[in-house]
Amino acid sequence: MGCLMAVSVTRPRDRSCVAGAAPTVTLATPRPRPRGPYYPRYVANTSPFALLPCLEDDLRRVEEELLRAATAPDDFVTELAQHLITVGGKLVRPGFCLASSLVCDAAPRRSSDAAVRGGASVELVHIGSLYHDDVMDEATTRRSVASVNAQWGNLRAILAGDYLLGRASAMAASLGAEVAELLAEAITQLCEGQIIELENGYDTERNEQRYEKAVSGKTAALLSISCRIGATVGDVPRAVVEALGEFGFSYGMAFQIVDDILDLVATESQLGKPTGNDLAEGTYTLPVIRALADPVTGEELRSILGRPIDAAARDRAAELVRSSSGVDEARDTARMWADKAQAALTSLPDTPATAVLRLAADRLTATPALAG
Repeated sequence: MGCLMAVSVTRPRDRSCVAGAAPTVTLATPRPRPRGPYYPRYVANTSPFALLPCLEDDLRRVEEELLRAATAPDDFVTELAQHLITVGGKLVRPGFCLASSLVCDAAPRRSSDAAVRGGASVELVHIGSLYHDDVMDEATTRRSVASVNAQWGNLRAILAGDYLLGRASAMAASLGAEVAELLAEAITQLCEGQIIELENGYDTERNEQRYEKAVSGKTAALLSISCRIGATVGDVPRAVVEALGEFGFSYGMAFQIVDDILDLVATESQLGKPTGNDLAEGTYTLPVIRALADPVTGEELRSILGRPIDAAARDRAAELVRSSSGVDEARDTARMWADKAQAALTSLPDTPATAVLRLAADRLTATPALAG
């Protein structure tokens, strides 16, 4: 969701993970991204993970693990499974998994193989869920390329998503029963959240509680469990595991609210997909819920929504939401959740990995598109 300022990173030429070899970080303007599968996209996308030099190499290892996991005996299955992996993403969930495994380390070090596999497992769940989301939403693009369903059809997209979930489950099982149980819980909550959201489709009476219930399942749970899996394989104290789980959940709530705001205020080039999708699909997110309650815009907005709409009606509805108090109020709620994420980190040791998580929460609501 393209909401962070760009950074450039300078590090020792041997790129080794040596304690004390801290990177020099400077702000820069965004630059075009090469499409190679191992390019560190999270740096070009301005991820705070670039601040910890070992994480750049570790996230590259995650990408390699993703490609291995999505390689099937059949070439066509491999093509489907790797479609979004080779395009690339921000790797937020594996980044949180890796950072969480390192929060008790006073000096940066290379992540364990278990942490890398844990990070890959949560990213496979995320990518598989995107395949399914695009089928339900009839989306034609994802990450600025054709979606799997648009290119190969709904049935293949559903099965490819299922394949990735299966590969994720196998990877988690290789890390032990606790990690396997955590990943299964994430998948369960993701499905519950998505079902709740579908149940509330085109419902102008949808309330904030139902919205938060859906978001907690479809987004926040996986981010929370990404942190918990990393902490678990990192063998950190139980209290730290719980604190990281709270951080990931609160971050996930803020993350989704920000994403929902950007769907209304950002451009298609910024999002990598069409804007106003949620309105067109009958998914009325927090800014829309608040706009429906606005005495100035609520009546006209309610007369437009509640049914499938064409592009002109979608654009008018988006204009009404932007002119209402809904976006500002949703922005305030996102900041509240980001503050909760920060608060969850106060009991953690002051280490480089903890600093990365703090910066992630700081930057979440700092995009110019959310300035108000």
